[in-house]
Amino acid sequence: MKSALALIFALPFCTGLSHAQNTTNFAHIGHVDRFDTAVNSLIPADAKIEVLCGGFEWAEGPVWVPGPSNSFGGYVLFSDIPNNAVIKWQEGTGSSVFMKPAGYTGVADYGKEPGSNGIALDANGQLVFCEHGDRRISTLTKSGGKMTLADRWNGKRLNSPNDLAIRRNGDIFFTDPIYGLPQRENDAAREIDFCGVYRLQKGGEVTLQSKELSRPNGIAFSPDEKLLYVANSDGQDPIWRAFPVQEDGNLGTPTAFFDSSKEDRIPNGGGDGLKVDSKGNVFATGPGGVLILSPQGELLGRIVTGERIANVGWGNDGSVLYLTSDMYLCRIKTSTKGAGF
Repeated sequence: MKSALALIFALPFCTGLSHAQNTTNFAHIGHVDRFDTAVNSLIPADAKIEVLCGGFEWAEGPVWVPGPSNSFGGYVLFSDIPNNAVIKWQEGTGSSVFMKPAGYTGVADYGKEPGSNGIALDANGQLVFCEHGDRRISTLTKSGGKMTLADRWNGKRLNSPNDLAIRRNGDIFFTDPIYGLPQRENDAAREIDFCGVYRLQKGGEVTLQSKELSRPNGIAFSPDEKLLYVANSDGQDPIWRAFPVQEDGNLGTPTAFFDSSKEDRIPNGGGDGLKVDSKGNVFATGPGGVLILSPQGELLGRIVTGERIANVGWGNDGSVLYLTSDMYLCRIKTSTKGAGF
């Protein structure tokens, strides 16, 4: 595996200008741990982790924006949170700044994590953002302007929306820890004294679904939308929960889906972003990489870059998994497809 330092100097930096991609021979990094033979039907034996570009402060929230077809012409967007920017990467073109500012539009300094975090596409193809600095869920309208979808619950400002999952009916479920507040849990501007999981309905109503998780983070639905998986980024409670989705659309009492403290093949630690494939397997960033979990919560394997991986997202025809790994955007080919493709 090439050292991180060598890769940083070998890869194009993103400084606000487009960087032409003059190669398809990308550097490789890391490996795949195969703890169970079932992972072989999900990740090809010869799969390589490609490093597409680098030089970011902390990359997060990758989303695939399709072009005329899901196989050609699309591109990846992802957040560079400390730099308050959304970056675009497209095959054959390279990386460029898609949006800046992305999560904080104020005039004063706003801590270390002012930018956007999770990004998703709604049923109309419009981008929806979790914004740290402006403490809201927003959407990019077709005219190019941003519109606030939610920034309060019960009249109180949200902490710093982190990640989101959109149901087919348009409901947006999102997590709201304190990582984007300049002083985090001790921030004087904090108005909600817990970290919640919320439901945002089309009419704008925001309802609290859970406040039991200390640091709710990554979030995604099962393919049939009967379960909502939520990661907890707290090493003292490193449990991924599965919430049943009730008939009225609200969440029921969760069960423990996966507990890293009970698994001796990986370090103990909480989770970050996650996505689900069409078969119900959960690809969850956690201790040492992307944990590959069966629908029953069994650890099948792990994708390891050697750097922390914040989040993942499927793209192209649904069989390419993009990884935001610290300063890099990476990808790996899978034998499965993401839910919704």
